[in-house]
Amino acid sequence: MAGFLCTRHILDRYGDEIRAAAADTGIALDVILLPSDPAERLPAETLAAVDLSFFSGDVVPDYGRSYFAATQGAPNLKWMHTMNAGLDNPVFGRLLAKGVTITTSSGSTAVPIAQTAIGGLLMLSRPFLAWGESQRRSAWEPREGKPPADLATETLVVFGLGAIGREIARLGRALGLHVIGVRRSPRAEGDSVDEMVTPAALAEVLPRANWLALACPLTEKTRGVIDAAAIAALPAGARILNVARGEVIDQDAMIAALRAGHLGGAYLDVTTPEPLPPDSPLWTLPNVIISPHNSAVAAGNERRQVDMFLANLRRWGRGEPMVNASS
Repeated sequence: MAGFLCTRHILDRYGDEIRAAAADTGIALDVILLPSDPAERLPAETLAAVDLSFFSGDVVPDYGRSYFAATQGAPNLKWMHTMNAGLDNPVFGRLLAKGVTITTSSGSTAVPIAQTAIGGLLMLSRPFLAWGESQRRSAWEPREGKPPADLATETLVVFGLGAIGREIARLGRALGLHVIGVRRSPRAEGDSVDEMVTPAALAEVLPRANWLALACPLTEKTRGVIDAAAIAALPAGARILNVARGEVIDQDAMIAALRAGHLGGAYLDVTTPEPLPPDSPLWTLPNVIISPHNSAVAAGNERRQVDMFLANLRRWGRGEPMVNASS
């Protein structure tokens, strides 16, 4: 018998599938429900029976604190699956330090995030922001002056070619952009890029980047990797798309470059800090589009996350290596 911590929502919607996947490998699950009252805490003897858990999207924001209090108070917890793609939140580090294996849902939101990033690219590549401002004033104002460049004449550099970056690259190529991928591992079958370089060669390709898409995880090596020098190396009028983490870029240097006109615009799903303070100049800078770390929102995410959990549940029961695992 394995104690499984989850929410009522997950049990009601997917309980039969979860029990069947466990039974496939001879595991009987003892379901332990997270209390419906966020202030309620599970007793110690109940927490001692927890072997595995599922951190699902319905936990956030109301039950996040009680969920992590439960998992950190479960002395026999062996494995947690999370809806997250990254583990940069300190709470995950504390669980890993206790010997808990954590599997992520990396890739489950890649398509909606990439589509949102490309949506930002398309809005910035055409005068949508100006047209929108004219519409709010009920003003018929065709754009004049220098026309926007054709995307087929421009280059997109994608820093981080995981599931999200690969999808951004694929969509970028479909739009006619010349795509350069930046990743430690070499080019592989299915990578929709025209060129591939390692992070060590990032500085060499930045002067060619009309568009710089950031889709890398936040690590000590990527923190602040797009600094003032990197931004200065971009060609005049370049635009940044950030769906990674705000800390990947020097935000003050980016703001300065936007104000000076060196950067032609930015789509930012992530900022430093979050939430972005109301007095941040990013809110009012022209050619800046902000979404509140919400680019992943999509109706199919939960189904994809549960499917990843079910596949790993079978592997866990068989003693096989799990996908997207950290320990």
